Amino acid sequence: MFKNILNFEDNKRDFPYYKKNPHIPKGGWIILLLSVAFAYVLYMIVSQYSEFLGSIVFCMSMFIPLMHFSNWNYDLIFHKPNKDEIKLAVLLFIGYIVYTIILILILDNLGMTTSDSSSFVITYETLVSLVFSMMGEELLKFIPLMFFMRFFYKFSNNRNVSIAFASIIVLSFFALLHYDGSLMNVLIFQGLGSMFELAGYLKTKNLYVPYITHILTDAFLMSLAFLI
Repeated sequence: MFKNILNFEDNKRDFPYYKKNPHIPKGGWIILLLSVAFAYVLYMIVSQYSEFLGSIVFCMSMFIPLMHFSNWNYDLIFHKPNKDEIKLAVLLFIGYIVYTIILILILDNLGMTTSDSSSFVITYETLVSLVFSMMGEELLKFIPLMFFMRFFYKFSNNRNVSIAFASIIVLSFFALLHYDGSLMNVLIFQGLGSMFELAGYLKTKNLYVPYITHILTDAFLMSLAFLI
């Protein structure tokens, strides 16, 4: 069923951790998963006083433990994006915008309202904070993705099955973090919508690719709201 699911991916690199490449002990995974929860709670607290500082704390609370258990091997996760990867990130950004517009039009025609974000205040600090907060959100997805890949691979010894199930869990998890009273909205926009960013990572194994897509998307949408 999952034999050809990732035929589109680049084969020059592989995903880290799932085949003990490198090995992260059980205690390490517990700390990394706790860092995700800890970072989220810290952001909610600190951002009430400073959104910019909150975004830094959010990002670094996950980045530092992840680097520690990666033996500070930065190349396991990040690579300097080449021209093709940058083009891919931009195309995925455009794809998400088109996807969002189509869904909004469909929901409007069906008389189904989307979530109201008018109460969300967008400032210049919000836009600048995207530099750290978007990387934080990618780490927030990346750590569980690698954990569940490792978990399913351990029992199935099937790489593609592990990727598929881990992806479904992470997309659902990310959607629920944005729950605003409408389960349908978060599943469609934040959940399924995050497929564009996830696809960028699955293809390249370079977290900079979904990061670029994500920051372009949020900066574009927030800039529109800010100008309007």
